[in-house]
Amino acid sequence: MSYQALYRVWRPQRFDEIVGQQMITRTLKNAIVAKKTSHAYLFAGPRGTGKTSMAKIFAKAINCPNQKDGEPCNECATCKAITAGTLNDVIEIDAASNNGVEEIRNIRDKAKYAPTSAPYKIYIIDEVHMLSTGAFNALLKTLEEPPANVVFILATTEPYKIPATIISRTQRFDFKRITAQDSYERMAYILKTKQIEFDPDALKLVAKASEGGMRDALSILDQVLSFSDNKLTVDNVLDVTGDLAQTQIDTLMTYIQAQATGKALEMLQQILTEGKDEQRFIEDLISYCRNLLVYAKAPTLIEQVELTQVTETFKKLSQAFMPNQLYQMIDILNDVQQQLRYTNHPDIYLEVLLIKLANVPNTVAPKAARVADTQPTSTAAPAADNGPEAKTIANLENQLQTLQQQVQTLTQNGTGPAKPKRASQTAAPHKVKVNKTAIYPILDSATRTDLNRYKEVWPDLMNMLSITKRAVMNVSRPVAANDSGVIVAFDYQLFFEKVMNDAELLGELKTGLNKLLGSPADIVLVPQEDWPVIRKEYLATDRLKTATKDQDAPNDVKPAETKVTQSPAASKAVALFGKDAVEIKED
Repeated sequence: MSYQALYRVWRPQRFDEIVGQQMITRTLKNAIVAKKTSHAYLFAGPRGTGKTSMAKIFAKAINCPNQKDGEPCNECATCKAITAGTLNDVIEIDAASNNGVEEIRNIRDKAKYAPTSAPYKIYIIDEVHMLSTGAFNALLKTLEEPPANVVFILATTEPYKIPATIISRTQRFDFKRITAQDSYERMAYILKTKQIEFDPDALKLVAKASEGGMRDALSILDQVLSFSDNKLTVDNVLDVTGDLAQTQIDTLMTYIQAQATGKALEMLQQILTEGKDEQRFIEDLISYCRNLLVYAKAPTLIEQVELTQVTETFKKLSQAFMPNQLYQMIDILNDVQQQLRYTNHPDIYLEVLLIKLANVPNTVAPKAARVADTQPTSTAAPAADNGPEAKTIANLENQLQTLQQQVQTLTQNGTGPAKPKRASQTAAPHKVKVNKTAIYPILDSATRTDLNRYKEVWPDLMNMLSITKRAVMNVSRPVAANDSGVIVAFDYQLFFEKVMNDAELLGELKTGLNKLLGSPADIVLVPQEDWPVIRKEYLATDRLKTATKDQDAPNDVKPAETKVTQSPAASKAVALFGKDAVEIKED
């Protein structure tokens, strides 16, 4: 038998073998055990996350006569036929090449007939978003009134292209990107089973290069093993993927931070001579800058969850670079990445890029420099040994003595020194204010239903963004919404300020929500640490308004009548945050 790729040989055959989709597998298994399966499902998510594999496993489990706890046995004739793709009752269709009305009408006509050898007839339509408008209309009637013992499973990477009338007639499951840790563990299991030795650091690089797709991870692994004759080393992975070695990018970023432009350009020529891909080079720099930002706030996220190698140089650079400096560097990298697509001289663009990065101003001195500046000057050495520095220190000491004498004179005259401003007024950086005037109108008509609607499309909205913008938005989530707007909370203040100042990103978010929901939506941002305070202030204001209305009510209203009816403030809190999250106490 000819050689088969790893992703085909190790394709999951049971729900428990699906990587990184525990919520979906548990839901489907429970539905099969309880015999509460739906007539139509929509599997949406990025490529290589297990959508088609999940559909085939579901087809086996629902038709297997020996299924146990929702899992197929994979031993009976039905399971083997579905695995081999020879069962007539399980039909897999590629909508990219069968997207016309006639193909869907053919499916609709054949779906009327009962299954021949299995309890259920399963139609798996892959890349369903490629269907034409007429084909969707032909499929709509079948989904609305499906024949008995027929199940449709629609799989897509672009769910926002599917009509809402189709989505509303299916049970939708959103497949998430597979974490680097899950990919690493799955590949380590495969290599140990095949008795192939591997370098853990090399396997981590493969997991990161896959960008959340298990199929991509196994394809890269297969390619590296073929390239290196079944030896998985860091150098072999870097040669295949075109990524920079950790030591290379550490050294390059050190040159950029020190503004050593000449050394940075020399290193660039060395990297290009090795045949590294220009686009991959910029992607690595963007990812590195993003990791520096996140590491300063959440070190464990970078090292344990994303499997990024944290070297001593990386730690020092995370303290040396200021957030505003890294923001500008990411913007510059993103602009050059777009320009590389339209040039025949990428090396020139990369040289100019490094010069720009090395000259990005560091508006605040690094922490190490600030510590050094505050160290007391030794008085043991004579001033003559220190040269010009000793003269500068002497001048400063003279100025300090003069100022002290002036303060003493003012105090004796009864004038007293002027009160210094509070530290929070002078030293604290400018903090972007939360727009409460935009938050309160949303809270006035916010409901749990509207919030759930935004939460459902939020993963799809993130997938519509570029990698750099998605990295910033991954720490955000909707916390309240009405029919025309949503409040989005950020876990970290610096990411909140970054998005508030990024008009382009806000425009993309609004455009994406308009596509996903079919109507324009206002987006109001708030830091997570400020959200409980704003929510409490709003409820208190709403309660005050209600009390004022009660005082203005006619005198003939009986007190007993007001006690029976729940206060509007309490009703608003229940509508906003759910009955389980609100506890009502009588004053």
